Formats: sequence, C-alpha cells, structure tokens
Amino acid sequence: MNLWLLALAVALIIVSGFLIAAETALTRVSRTRLEEMRKEGNGSAAKVDRLLALLDDRARYVNVLFFLSTIANVTSVILIGYVVVRGLTTGDGWSSAVALVVVIAVMVVIAYIGLGVAPRTLGRMHADRIALIAARPTRFLATILGPVTTLLIVIGNALTPGKGFREGPFDTAAELLDLVDQAGADALIEDDERKMIHSVFDLAETYAKEVMVPRTEMVFIEQDKTLRQAVSLGLRSGFSRIPVIRESADDIVGVVYLKDMVKRTFDRREAEQEEQVSSLMRPPYFVPDSKPADELLRDMQAARVHMAIVVDEYGGTAGLVTIEDILEEIVGEIADEYDTAAPEVVQIDEDRYRVMSRMNIDDFAELIDIEVDSEEEGVDTVLGLVAKRLGRVPIPGAQIIEDGWQLTAERGAGRRNRITTVLATRMPPEPESESDDDE
Repeated sequence: MNLWLLALAVALIIVSGFLIAAETALTRVSRTRLEEMRKEGNGSAAKVDRLLALLDDRARYVNVLFFLSTIANVTSVILIGYVVVRGLTTGDGWSSAVALVVVIAVMVVIAYIGLGVAPRTLGRMHADRIALIAARPTRFLATILGPVTTLLIVIGNALTPGKGFREGPFDTAAELLDLVDQAGADALIEDDERKMIHSVFDLAETYAKEVMVPRTEMVFIEQDKTLRQAVSLGLRSGFSRIPVIRESADDIVGVVYLKDMVKRTFDRREAEQEEQVSSLMRPPYFVPDSKPADELLRDMQAARVHMAIVVDEYGGTAGLVTIEDILEEIVGEIADEYDTAAPEVVQIDEDRYRVMSRMNIDDFAELIDIEVDSEEEGVDTVLGLVAKRLGRVPIPGAQIIEDGWQLTAERGAGRRNRITTVLATRMPPEPESESDDDE
C-alpha cells in the first residue's frame, strides 16, 4: 500500500512539474513569435492557431494550470509525508518529530528543484515548444475547471484587502514590469529602455496638468493683430503654433499656425498688413486638466491635433499641452544643442552680468545693487520681474529698464524655447545739461 502511495506521489510531482513548465511557457510565449512561426511554416499551423486562441484569454488558462499544479503539489507532499513518517516511526523507529524534520528536508529539496527551478527554467528556455504541446490539454481542462478557478479568484479577491484582480493575481502589469526589471538586471535591455517601458505604464496615472506648459509660460496673440505681427511673434518666440485670444488668456478663440501665415503671405504679399490673425486661426482643442495623459495622447492622435488648451475646473485657461510634452514623459526631456549646464551668475565685465532666469530676485538685486524687493513685487525670480514689467510672457529679445540697468531676455533653450538666461547691462549715465547762466 505504501509503495502505491509513494508511486502516486512521484507521478503527481512529475505532473505538477509539467503543469508549472506549461504555465511558465504560456506566460512567456510571444504572439509575435507565433505569427512568425506560422509564416515560416515551423510547426503545425493548427497547433499555432490553437495556441493563439489561448493567448486571447491568457489569464484564464494560466489560472487553470496554477490551480491544478497546486492540487498536485499539496497532494504529493501529504502522501510522501504520510508514507515516510509512518515508515520511520513504525516499531522502534524514529520519533515523530525527527521523522517530520526528515520529511520537510526531503520535500524542500524536491519542491525547490523538481517543482521550482527545473520546470520554470524549461518553460522559459522552450516556451514555444512546451506551450504548443500544452495548448490542447490546457483548453480541455479549462472547459471543465474554468468555473472553479473563477469562483476561487472571486473568493480570494473578497478576502484580500484592496480591489483584487478580476482575472486573478497571476497576469498583471506589475508582473510584466517585474519581468522588465529582471531583463534590465540581466543586461538583456538597456537601463534607458527599462525606464521608458515603466514610463509608458505610468502615463495612466499622469494627468494633463502635470505635463502641460503652465499659463504663465504661454505666449498668446490677440485676434485683431496683423499677419505680419503674428509672423514676427512666431519667429522671435520660436513657436510654430500660438493660441489666439479675444480679450484675455481665459478667452482663447483659436490657434494660429506659423506655416499657414507664411504660406498666405508668400502667395499674397499684401496680406501681411491687410489680414488679421482671426482669418487664419484654427479651432482650439480643449481638454480638462484632470484628463489622464494616455487617454489624452490617444484623443489627440485621433483628432490629428498637436496642441490642446488645458482648462481648469472653473473653465479658465490652465495651460497648454502638446504631443511632444506627453512623449517627454516616456522618453525624458527632449533637449537640444543649446541645453547645457550653466552657472547661475556669469560676470562678463564690470557693467554686464548674465544670470539664470530662475535666479532669486533678492539675490539679483543684491548682486547689481538695485532697489527691488520680492515681497513688494510679488515675484520670486528675475524672469518673473521682467514679465511683470512687460505685462506679458517674455520672449527672446524682450527688454526692460530697472533702476539704471537694462534687462534683456536672451534666446530660449530647449524644445519649449524657455528663457533660461537674462543679460543685465548697466546703462550709461545721462549727460548733464549745460547751464545757460553766465558766471
């Protein structure tokens, strides 16, 4: 009797090993690889089609294999434990405690090698072959046991804190990301590629307000400006698409494209002065600031627009977002040859300083000895002071005079053409007027 139980346990271990290998293979097999196999004629076309059908509902079949392997594992452990403990403790044999320790040690070795390392290694190394072999029996078993596994998943989700998994905790985005991290650790993919894949999944948890260009950095143009003025603004600012406003930044009525204006003025020269921006502007595309970035990217692709105006919960303009802004969340900051690390202050000579636009205004005032206070002005940076004096967003070349110093916003850097440096030049003293009184 004991030999039969022991033989049954060994058979269950073998079956469990195959189920674990099939589960691993089904998880790892690639649909793209199977399509290539079918085109190349490698393997039976019917087997490939059967396996492709399984991949359409991969989680269901993986759950069935996991369920069966669990049954085989538990049963084999109990049978071996029963046989070994009974055999060692019969008559004047070992004590029950020692026998249990021996059983545990033996089963740990068997489970680690026979049910852990070996089948999973085989499943990864020969994923295509094993998955093709296991496809038919897996489909048959899923038909019989599918309702049971579904019920167990529902019970498990009910007992598990949190939302749980609709299809079971065996085929999730987290599991895929773990595989990506492992591939990076094994040097199968570059670290930049690993981070990029993680960023793609993070898009679903990133919102438009997190990737947009804020309203304070937007460049606008009034609808009654001439095409010549608009082209000049586009060339000076470096932007090819400019929002058009009626009275304020909260009243955006369109978006004007630099290429449209250049084409019109090329075809009809007098249009520079005769036509207004409103004649060429395109309808704006509005999105809420709470829209997930991945949905926003899909919607912008479907609508074939590259720029969207982001509005807040009150309907005011919060900023704007472009497809490039969303792509930067995946690939990282898109820099150009002008993006180089620079010191906060560079003294060119006694009368000229080049400072970073984000330099604290109090530190800047102390540097060039002018009377400016951040609390009184309501701004914190040098660029903020320039913007306040101008009454609009500074573009390259914008200038103000502040207490005997000329502050010039220099050329923007990066894809968004942000002003990164401001040139401070001391103004020459005004000549004293000559007295007409005779002495």
